[in-house]
Amino acid sequence: MIRYNALLLAGSRPGGDPFAARYGVRAKALIPLGGEPMVLRPLRALLASDRVESVRILTQDPELIAPVLPDRPGWSVEPSSGTIAETLEGICRADGARWPLLVTTADHALLDVGMIDQFCAEAEGVDLAIGVVTRSALQKRLPQSRRTWIGLRGGHYTGANLFAFGSPKAMKAVELWREVEQDRKKGWRLLLALGWPGLLGLLRLRTLDQTLSAMGRKLGLTLRAVRHDDPLAAVDVDKPQDYDLVSAILERWA
Repeated sequence: MIRYNALLLAGSRPGGDPFAARYGVRAKALIPLGGEPMVLRPLRALLASDRVESVRILTQDPELIAPVLPDRPGWSVEPSSGTIAETLEGICRADGARWPLLVTTADHALLDVGMIDQFCAEAEGVDLAIGVVTRSALQKRLPQSRRTWIGLRGGHYTGANLFAFGSPKAMKAVELWREVEQDRKKGWRLLLALGWPGLLGLLRLRTLDQTLSAMGRKLGLTLRAVRHDDPLAAVDVDKPQDYDLVSAILERWA
């Protein structure tokens, strides 16, 4: 069984975060959710998974995040760069980079061991794997949830904030991500940045797997989509409506 070194992204938006301020904290990762800072939920899931070797929590403000973290081994908190792509580039290019890498975010408040284990198992053997959820599955479970969808032949998909970097070749995708980072919520811009492979997918002439295969050939790496069995993998806490939705889910689970 391959074990991953996890990167838990807990950064803040430049110039302050109105979303965090709405809940009386200085960093999004500290937003109280279910009686505890949000970052603790994905961290706990990562530490509980046998698929995860270690967890590095990355933030521009380690002094804010560190005091709320548990006193136990298996994790570290480190300064991040200004953007996600810059942070990932720095880690992947550093001497002694530890592969493979599992990347997720502090606002992935419903992340659990089952999601992690399925994703890691199905991500093995490729340079870059991306977690996705189908629109039909999420709307059946949470019809009130609003996500950003990419329509391809055979279905509509949204991301699950889970990425696996299986080898240094994944850096080619990070470099492209950095070029379009300001529009990262608009998946069609990333497809267009890849030229014909992405455009044909955008026009729904290709399935998701065909589109990723063509993108991989263009970038010189192997790409795979992992379709999550649990549609809650697509739910993050990025706006007040998400906060209310996740809070309601956690209350039902309590």
